[in-house]
Parts: sequence; C-alpha cells; structure tokens
Amino acid sequence: MSLPEVADALGVQLREVRAMVREQRLAGVRRGENNAYAVPADFLVDEGEGLRVLPSLRGTLIQLADAGYSEEEAVGWLFRPEESLGETPIAALRGKRTHAVRRAAQALAF
Repeated sequence: MSLPEVADALGVQLREVRAMVREQRLAGVRRGENNAYAVPADFLVDEGEGLRVLPSLRGTLIQLADAGYSEEEAVGWLFRPEESLGETPIAALRGKRTHAVRRAAQALAF
C-alpha cells in the first residue's frame, strides 16, 4: 500500500503515516518502476473498530533494528517462513504470538 492508501485506510492525515514510519510503528520497502515506498497491507489489522496498525509491530521492528537489520531487511524477515515459528513472523504476529516472534528475532542478534 502506498502511504496515501495507508492514510485513507486508517482515516488519518498523510503526515501522521509518515510519522509512524519515522517512529518505527510502520515500515515499508521501495518497489516498482518508480521506486515508490510501499507498506505491506498485513501490517494493518481490523479488530472490529476499523483498521489500525498491528500493535505488536513496533516492538518487533525496534528489536530487529537493534539486531542490525535495515528497514528493508526487517520487512523481508517478517515475510519469510521462520522454522522456529512454523510460519512467517508476520502471520505469527497477526495470530497474537508476539513473544514467540520476539524470541525468534532475539536469536538473530547472536
């Protein structure tokens, strides 16, 4: 999703979405011919009150950054199958398995 699409989905101003990226509450990668910044739609969840950013994402992104991962590498890791989880880390986060994901991410630093 482009940043304007994320803003529309969340019902916030574009500047708020940019702040979320700066504060590591959201992350994305550059894609396509025009190298546009895109946020994976799986980073947004609907818990009955409309869409919002996956609550456990920020802590996980910070942990990955502390392990030396760039934003692009962190997004890539979240979408690659992780043997210790039996699924992708983003699927585990969406399934409320935050502690298991953070343990797997912690192991990356060693």
